[in-house]
Amino acid sequence: MQIAKALTTAKVPNPSAYKNAHGLTTRHFDSDPYHWNANTVVHILERREYTGCTVNFKTYTNSTWDKKQRDNPEENWAVFENAHPEIISPEVFEKVQEIRKQRHRRTRTGKSSMFSGLVYCEDCGAKMRYCTTKDFEKRQDHFVCGSYRSNTGNCTARFIRAVVLEQLVLNNLQVVISYVTAHENYFRQVMTEKMSLKSAEIVKSAKRKLAQKEKRLAELDRLFIKIYEDNVSAKLSDERFAMMSEQYEDEQAQLRKDISELQTKIAEQERQTENLELFIKRARKYEGLTELTPYALRELVKAIYVENPDKSSGKRKQKIRIQYDLIGFIPINELLQAEKQRETA
Repeated sequence: MQIAKALTTAKVPNPSAYKNAHGLTTRHFDSDPYHWNANTVVHILERREYTGCTVNFKTYTNSTWDKKQRDNPEENWAVFENAHPEIISPEVFEKVQEIRKQRHRRTRTGKSSMFSGLVYCEDCGAKMRYCTTKDFEKRQDHFVCGSYRSNTGNCTARFIRAVVLEQLVLNNLQVVISYVTAHENYFRQVMTEKMSLKSAEIVKSAKRKLAQKEKRLAELDRLFIKIYEDNVSAKLSDERFAMMSEQYEDEQAQLRKDISELQTKIAEQERQTENLELFIKRARKYEGLTELTPYALRELVKAIYVENPDKSSGKRKQKIRIQYDLIGFIPINELLQAEKQRETA
């Protein structure tokens, strides 16, 4: 919606107006050639063809008599890569899909934070919500544990000021980037070992869940045939058949979604070497980072976990843990300690 408003304000011709201006026909006509609908932007952001792919079987019809087009589940699409020149890279496309899953509402003040959707409570795992008012100065904006704020859990009043969070994240990124660029080979070696062990566990668990869900999906197909036969033979009433078939269809839809997510998860884990090299490439891209930008944040960080503040010294000290995109948590303190030991040896 924000993108649609920005395009409308900038008076960028919408797709229908652009087609009409170039002599192309369109099914939709808008009296205002500069009005952008949020759904139009969504369709653009989700269009995989911009990555150079051809995508077939997005829709289907039941028969030659029922020609109504229905959306086909994504797992049934046929995707042909490198079919034509790409407009955007697959990497950027996947990052956009990930960000869209973290969508958040703007506050009533119209303010938003680049950290929204990325900050989590270390104790309960709930997302931390961005809080601000028109009366707040920038230094007063903060994040608070969603579980505590909504009274849906027993978490403490965990909070962190946005300016403090920004400085902590920037400091962490600077240390990690500096280490990766200065000790690339050792970093690659340590992270390869760490990721291989973790990846093996994740893949084993995901494959076990995948087998269970595929078995249940096949079982539902058999059950569906059985209740159909019972309905035909009058052993099962039409009302009961309708209710049971709806339940089975809903469960099948959820299972297909879960299966697709598990298959994606397994594929991601099996691409660990590629992911590590891509992260190193990104770290080199931001060498000498002095200011935290939303794009740098999204390219490098997947999630930020806020720990309980330490007040033992009489001053409030806040710590965070950063889950980096593509490779997870980096044991930066261990790496720095190992480097110090090597230098003194």
